[in-house]
Amino acid sequence: MTKTKKSSNLMTYAGTFGALLILCIVLTIATPNFFKYSNLMSVLKQTSFNALVSTGMLLCLITAGIDLSVGANATFCACLCGMLVQKGITENSVVLLIIAIVGGTFVGWVNGMMLTRLHLPHPFVSTLGMKNVLWGVALIVTGSQMISFSGIDGIMWLGSATVGGFPISFIVVLIIYVIMHILLTRTSLGRSIYCCGGNPEAARLSGINSANVLTFCYALSGFMAALAGIVSIGRSGICNGANANQPYDTDAIAACIIGGASFMGGKGTMIGTMLGALIIAVLRNGFALLSVSAAVQQLALGLVIIGAVLLDVTRERMEAKARRLATK
Repeated sequence: MTKTKKSSNLMTYAGTFGALLILCIVLTIATPNFFKYSNLMSVLKQTSFNALVSTGMLLCLITAGIDLSVGANATFCACLCGMLVQKGITENSVVLLIIAIVGGTFVGWVNGMMLTRLHLPHPFVSTLGMKNVLWGVALIVTGSQMISFSGIDGIMWLGSATVGGFPISFIVVLIIYVIMHILLTRTSLGRSIYCCGGNPEAARLSGINSANVLTFCYALSGFMAALAGIVSIGRSGICNGANANQPYDTDAIAACIIGGASFMGGKGTMIGTMLGALIIAVLRNGFALLSVSAAVQQLALGLVIIGAVLLDVTRERMEAKARRLATK
């Protein structure tokens, strides 16, 4: 990584962290309950789900793609486990965990294959279609019913367990983020992922198999969605197919873009994405503490997403201008 890129990343981190800090200060002044230890741990629990789906979303954005099915995939994996419990097939937590992970990863692999082998248009189209498919399947396998996982502590452990009040799910997120950071910055695969998104022609000339790299990214996105689905089971104790239509994907996109990723591809870091996910979680938590109506919440979060996209476009224009000036 060049000094210019490192400097750019540091500026992005500083700006995102500053926004998070200001938001926390404002909410602490607005409501004394925000800075309580129990509430801060609740924020971390809320962050865990979005941070996991944002990991997969980041990889897709780096390759100049997108995965709009991450939230529906997470719900589908939870509902897949719910169906097995409901029909009395198995309540073994290990089996349920394996099936959820295999199911989520398979969906991600299919998304990648539709893009690279079937040569469908931009993944916005195919993954949006997959989102609706998974929404329907999640409702079908559960009979449009909420299914309880009461008594199956193993499958609920990841999303509900704590150590001194600190959520295990967030510890897992931190471990995954460290591993992914190393993958993206210290391995040839990571460099290939950035190259496929930032400069596809250079990737081709370098002999990089872009199709395999893209398929890997979407499969890994599905894997992360499956983990998020397991976390959601522990948080709520139930699965509900209707949740597949929740705006989990937009939260993930916002977290990545706020953290420095770009729709143009070739950019994005795990640290920035974590900061973005924390900002989204703090916003949602603050709205709840202040008893802000659901309508206003959606309005505000919509504006945040628009602002994040505007930030991305502005950042791209400034960097393009800097490159033009540098060549003169």
